[in-house]
Amino acid sequence: MEDEDVITGEAELAFGAGDRLRMAREEQGLTLEQVSAKTRIPQRHIETIEAGDFANLPARTYAVGFSRTYAKVLGLDQKEIADQVREELGAEDPGERYGRQEQLQPGDPARVPSRGLVFFSIAAIVLLVAGGFMFYRTFFAPGSGPGSLLTAEQRMQANAEAEAEQTDAQSGAAAPINTAGPVVFTATMDETWVKFYESDGTRLMEKQMAAGESYTIPANAQDPQIWTGRPYAFDITIGGREIPKLSEEDTVIQDVPISAEALLARDQNVPPNSADAAPADAAPAGEVEADAAPVNEVEAVSTDPVT
Repeated sequence: MEDEDVITGEAELAFGAGDRLRMAREEQGLTLEQVSAKTRIPQRHIETIEAGDFANLPARTYAVGFSRTYAKVLGLDQKEIADQVREELGAEDPGERYGRQEQLQPGDPARVPSRGLVFFSIAAIVLLVAGGFMFYRTFFAPGSGPGSLLTAEQRMQANAEAEAEQTDAQSGAAAPINTAGPVVFTATMDETWVKFYESDGTRLMEKQMAAGESYTIPANAQDPQIWTGRPYAFDITIGGREIPKLSEEDTVIQDVPISAEALLARDQNVPPNSADAAPADAAPAGEVEADAAPVNEVEAVSTDPVT
């Protein structure tokens, strides 16, 4: 019995991950439309996965994450499918992917560079090294550069101006952020789904934002929150001052407060404006709900409204 299981497993691995998913779907009598509805994955991406053309998906993380979600719906081993997709993405071509790559023939003249090409390459390297050495000696060797044309008084004045500019820059960086300023989210990637809503579920805005598109949180919003699968794809500003992103990882976040006070509370290094500071009992930053998948492996994000 164990030998039969081993043989069956080896037979399955002889197929690509896309073929295994397609055969499992057909055995269960499911259509592409039905699978798309269950997984929330666009049908065109499912067709790409079944064709094994993972390189044409938006990114490597989407190829692995979508395949894992597809396997889960079909009842297949999610980890095994994800590992097989990673292996296929790591291959340079389909032949190499399944261990059938063409062996290099050392004696094949077509693969041996000509003697002229070898000499030309060596000469180019020598000239490049010599040119770099001469450039270094001319401009960077101690004492070889041209002397300063500034007088002592001019040098002192230039140093004083530089110190003043540095002091002004440091003062500007330390200036507190005005929490009364508008909170603006700007998408940095195309087709980035996001939902902004109030704590009682009232929807403020829900859509797939394009790169460069911005949304300003209404000033009268009651405890505004965010739900998205790409927190790293949004630049955030408060009163025109940029603050850190909600996350730099591929993870789903939901019910995360995004008022000016809540956002500033997430980053203890940014001092809030003392005149507009939030009360001591202000709501803490929301907890991020992450998918069970490992970091950088995203699953499809549900766009169902909050109930």
